[in-house]
Amino acid sequence: MKDMRHLMQQAQQMQEKMKQAQDEIKSIQVKGESGAGMVEVIMNGRHDIDRVKINPELQSEDIKVLEDQITAAINDAVRKVEVQTKQKMGNVTGGLQMPPGLDLNL
Repeated sequence: MKDMRHLMQQAQQMQEKMKQAQDEIKSIQVKGESGAGMVEVIMNGRHDIDRVKINPELQSEDIKVLEDQITAAINDAVRKVEVQTKQKMGNVTGGLQMPPGLDLNL
C-alpha cells in the first residue's frame, strides 16, 4: 500500500514536470534558414511560423528557387524544434523510452 502511494506521488510529480516542459516548449523560438541566410523562418515550439524574412536579392530569382529556399528554411526550423522538444522531454523523463504511440509533441 505504501509503495503504491509512493508510485502515485512520483507519477503526479512527473505529470507536473511534463506540463511545465510542454509550456516551455510552446514558448521556444528557433530560426530556420537556407541559402546561407537568404531565407529565414522563425518558428515557435508549436510549429507555428511567426515570421519569414527573404533577402531582397532573391526577388530576381526564379519563383521555383524562392519556393525551394522557403521550404528548406521551414524544414530546418522544424528539425530544430524537434531537437529542442526531445531535449526538454528527455530532461523530464530522465531518458526513459516512452511507449510506442505516446506522442509528447504538442
